[in-house]
Amino acid sequence: MASDELPAAVEPKKKGNVRFAFTCAILASMTSILLGYDIGVMSGASLYIKNDLKINDVQLEVLMGILNVYSLIGSFAAGRTSDWIGRRYTIVLAAVIFFAGAFLMGFAVNYGMLMFGRFVAGIGVGYALMIAPVYTAEVSPASARGFLTSFPEVFINFGILLGYVSNFAFAHLPENLNWRVMLGIGAAPSVVLALMVLGMPESPRWLVMKGRLAEAKVVLDKTSDTPEEAAERLADIKAAAGIPAELDGDVVEVPQNSGGEEESRVWRELILKPSPAMRRILLTGIGIHFFQQASGIDAVVLYSPRVFKAAGITGTNPLLGTTCAVGVTKTLFILVATFLLDKVGRRPLLLTSVAGMVVSLVLLGTGLTIVSHNPGTRIPGAVGLAIASTMAYVAFFSIGMGPITWVYSSEIFPLHVRALGCALGVATNRVTSGVVSMTFISLSNAISIGGGFFLYGGMAVLAFVFFFAYLPETRGRTLEGMGKLFGMTDDEVPKPQEKKQLEMAPATH
Repeated sequence: MASDELPAAVEPKKKGNVRFAFTCAILASMTSILLGYDIGVMSGASLYIKNDLKINDVQLEVLMGILNVYSLIGSFAAGRTSDWIGRRYTIVLAAVIFFAGAFLMGFAVNYGMLMFGRFVAGIGVGYALMIAPVYTAEVSPASARGFLTSFPEVFINFGILLGYVSNFAFAHLPENLNWRVMLGIGAAPSVVLALMVLGMPESPRWLVMKGRLAEAKVVLDKTSDTPEEAAERLADIKAAAGIPAELDGDVVEVPQNSGGEEESRVWRELILKPSPAMRRILLTGIGIHFFQQASGIDAVVLYSPRVFKAAGITGTNPLLGTTCAVGVTKTLFILVATFLLDKVGRRPLLLTSVAGMVVSLVLLGTGLTIVSHNPGTRIPGAVGLAIASTMAYVAFFSIGMGPITWVYSSEIFPLHVRALGCALGVATNRVTSGVVSMTFISLSNAISIGGGFFLYGGMAVLAFVFFFAYLPETRGRTLEGMGKLFGMTDDEVPKPQEKKQLEMAPATH
């Protein structure tokens, strides 16, 4: 009879809890709008900044890509900050910093002030990129973690679309005003975001790390599919944090070394003397971030007006209108990906995505090469091929490579090295993005714009080989159970609690 009553007792709670976790993930992931908006808006604003401030191509490249380098400061600082003040307040801090950067860019009177504004905004972006997927992964039940952890990429794409729309909406303003409005208006969402995030609960894993078990239990009860899963998650997190299973109470003392010793341990286990399994986890986390950017997505998104102009489209409105279509395509397909991650799995989606990107990049390079070899001659077929392959490329990217990078890298690192591991992944992502962004114009001038996309296609081929050979499927695994996928021994993996203890745990709430 107990088994007959279980569905009735559990199922109603499951729906409400997924809804609560969904709300938390939405709020945390909204910080990613900040990066997306900056990427999207700069693609159009750069056309007017170059003319208004009288800067050359090299200065423009640096302006476009330097935010990614600046964001390194934020991504590394976010790891320590989030362990210190918590994941939630780190998200608020990210929004505040970006607000200051957008304000400075909107009121910039010269190139130097604009660069300083991008420096401040870049730190905010670094914070947001690191903390959003970490918080979401830590608050999500295993059954919906892929769906919920893909939200940061969803909001990056939504932010890109908003940036493109802003370009189109304010392009009619005077040239000395339009780009300032485009950049400055990005400060408004960050204020709303900071206020909304204050209503979120703290990450249960951070609460356990601080010994605040009662608060962690409340959050886990609200974000797990069943009471049994909440108890299992709490037991696994306690084991990962080094808290004995029998130690219980509202607030407990967490057995740990001093701050300096703990930090040394993290660096030693992840970087200096990693075990073979930890080394594989680190290379996987860094590799997936590297290939996400090395396959050229920022070249397409940031320089799409230039790409379409090279394809033969002329006129500001047609250029910005076609660019908006890129944003719509990215946003639609990222939404499709969110519903497939926990059904199809990470690995099949990722391999399909990269294979499609390879074909799209080859076709895009072919179309642009045909156009560049026939200057002054309009070739509708080549123009159509360039546009269609660009749309196909962003669609394939959004259905796999885009969201899975953030989902996968936030899942695989053990709890005690997660903040540093994710920070290293984000740092790799931003450095690679910065290199791509700051070299695209020079690369196009050196080997032609079509040749540049052939190069990115070659990187996508390497990505496919790496993912096929190196990345296991993580769908449905608990965060604490990821280590065994990468070959961790029983001594390295926190011991799961006995089933009897887990079943009794809910009664202690």
